[in-house]
Amino acid sequence: MKIAISGSHGLIGSALRDRCEAAGDTVIPLSRDLSKPVNFEGVDAVIHLGGENISQGRWTAAKKQRIRESRINGTSELAKQLAASPFKPNVFICASAIGFYGNRGDELLNEKSAAGSGFLSEVCTEWEQSVQPAIEAGIRTVNLRTGIVLAANGGALAKMAFPFKMGAGGILGNGRQYMSWITLDDEVEAIRFVMNNTEINGPVNLVSPHPVTNLEFTKTLGKALHRPTIMPLPGFAARLLFGEMADHLLLSSTRVVPDKLLEAGFDFKHGQLDQALEAVLK
Repeated sequence: MKIAISGSHGLIGSALRDRCEAAGDTVIPLSRDLSKPVNFEGVDAVIHLGGENISQGRWTAAKKQRIRESRINGTSELAKQLAASPFKPNVFICASAIGFYGNRGDELLNEKSAAGSGFLSEVCTEWEQSVQPAIEAGIRTVNLRTGIVLAANGGALAKMAFPFKMGAGGILGNGRQYMSWITLDDEVEAIRFVMNNTEINGPVNLVSPHPVTNLEFTKTLGKALHRPTIMPLPGFAARLLFGEMADHLLLSSTRVVPDKLLEAGFDFKHGQLDQALEAVLK
């Protein structure tokens, strides 16, 4: 297959590129500037993973504007190009996030659940709506609602593991907020599964079938690293350190399940958190 990927140098994009090339596929990296014309001749799949990193730096007004524009504008440009091109790929796969659902406590959420409220939910909603030109052009289109990606090098886990290694790990806030996660290996395989399954379209939750509370995650990570978990970070302290981002990324509760993947027969390599952390951290 010939696959065009934006964000091919990011955590997910680089792993996906390597996996596709190992499978014998040809990967075409797309420019960050998606307003530039792209030749889609012979391209079987377009996978759009680009966007401003939401976990780096405080959420100033300028940062939030970059988060919004990098997702919505880039996706809109790409979708319009695909719609106008005489060469239509079989599938257009666009990144999204479980931030779509917002802070929902212990409510169990699947792809049929409504959008939540707040900045990330609004961004994700507009982000997903930006693919509409591709849908109207008859291209099978998928929105990947990805959770916390656990990877050996980089990503959220590296940031979370650091204080544990220093003996300063502990719960965030009250520890009752749900964390929906997936290993990088399963993320990549799920994207390839979606790419090849012509029956799948629309939103797809890319998370393990077993979300856990922050308390469960903390205990499991501490056990995997053989470190204590006795230094909690209260909510007010998290807000002082990280500002608005703390409420959306650290203290928000999003309990998501991957119904579409499970119904389509996707087999998670790392379904349980303990085995996932063992595999990633080894």
